[in-house]
Amino acid sequence: MEGKFREHSRSQKLWWRAGAGLAVGALALAACSSDPEEPAGTSDTTGTETPAGEQVEIRFSWWGSDARHELTQQVIDLFEEKNPDITVTPDFTDWGGYWDKLATTVAGGDTPDVMTQEERYLTDYAHRGVVADLASLDIDTSKIDASVLTSGTIDGQLSGISTGINAYVIVADPQMFADAGVEMPDDTTWTWEDFKNIATEISEALGDGMYGIQDYGGNEAGFNIYARQHGQSLYADDGSLGYEDDVLAQWWQDQADLRASGAMPDAARSVEIAEGGPEQSLLGTNTGAMGFWWTNQLGAISEAAGRDLVLLRPPGESEFERTGLYYKPAMFYSIAKDTEHPEAAARFVDFLLNDEEAGALILSDRGLNANTDVRAAVADKLSPLEQQAAEFLAAIGPEIVDGPPAPPTGAADVPEITGRINEQVLFDTLTPADAAAQWRIEVESVINQ
Repeated sequence: MEGKFREHSRSQKLWWRAGAGLAVGALALAACSSDPEEPAGTSDTTGTETPAGEQVEIRFSWWGSDARHELTQQVIDLFEEKNPDITVTPDFTDWGGYWDKLATTVAGGDTPDVMTQEERYLTDYAHRGVVADLASLDIDTSKIDASVLTSGTIDGQLSGISTGINAYVIVADPQMFADAGVEMPDDTTWTWEDFKNIATEISEALGDGMYGIQDYGGNEAGFNIYARQHGQSLYADDGSLGYEDDVLAQWWQDQADLRASGAMPDAARSVEIAEGGPEQSLLGTNTGAMGFWWTNQLGAISEAAGRDLVLLRPPGESEFERTGLYYKPAMFYSIAKDTEHPEAAARFVDFLLNDEEAGALILSDRGLNANTDVRAAVADKLSPLEQQAAEFLAAIGPEIVDGPPAPPTGAADVPEITGRINEQVLFDTLTPADAAAQWRIEVESVINQ
């Protein structure tokens, strides 16, 4: 899904400009409704609490496949069975139309009571006063990792609560390591230099058309880990860029070194592979030993490969002053600031997050459950590869220092910028240092609008 952000960021930006006239009245009203003196536990929305026993209706919006729509309806049915005073109206579409539809409904003053958000868009909606502060509502977050809650906190407000978690890691093929006569690394201690040496050794041992690692320069999540290992971060708390250019240049230089050694495919092949997804990846076609992927992609890549693959920590986690890994929210639940039924909306979100029966239906559909108790309760219902991912995520928990700040407004444009500049590095039309300078210029131009 990462690549799909690119095609909708422009339409999202255009709506915020075109729809500003429609939205300003509703958003101004919402902004005025906040009362800093409200006691804890009351709503900061424009709605009023629903009298006990009164039947209310709320709308829940999400994106996804037909399978997700069917599954979510089962979850809604279960909620309505347990909460007969609340009717939940489903409002769904595929990823392709979701953001345009949500932007249009918000501009028209018809924001869904409960909506699904993604981290690159959440800040936009939070800054415009569209979403409520979930910390002021009756939603139990005690079983969700603090670093995960941080990822949905914007300007001190809990704007979204993660539905589930992923991590950006190395997926590796033990069979290819064995064929090359190379030992699997100790992922708790290997360095970036170890990683480069291992990838090169594998490609040299297996010969032409076989590689140690797939190009990973087109996904800024990998750089965020690298920057965090160096005590920096992709984004700072104030929404600005939080790293030094020489760190980004070195990240791209490492990949140039891997291509030069033959451990990584050439530029043309790398671009072709990147456009194909898991099925056309080096791992998926049994032509590469390692690749950077999200933990929730382990099953799809293993299925394409025709054999079970394993998860490894990225290199460098013990090399520097701190670790870089973090839990990425798969998506978020948010509540409209102007909902007429904040108590009902909060009860529904609390159910989605904390009800074990709901968790048994959802399983890993929205990431491995952010609630650690629910995740443990449904573990035996997960597939073996999903269980491997769950165990891996649990194992790295004590090593995670914190969560990165939420991406700033405009971050939805960053994947396109990263992919395009990475291609220029691949084809040697930009040096790593020049690419780092260009990336900063272009990213600052979209996040500072």
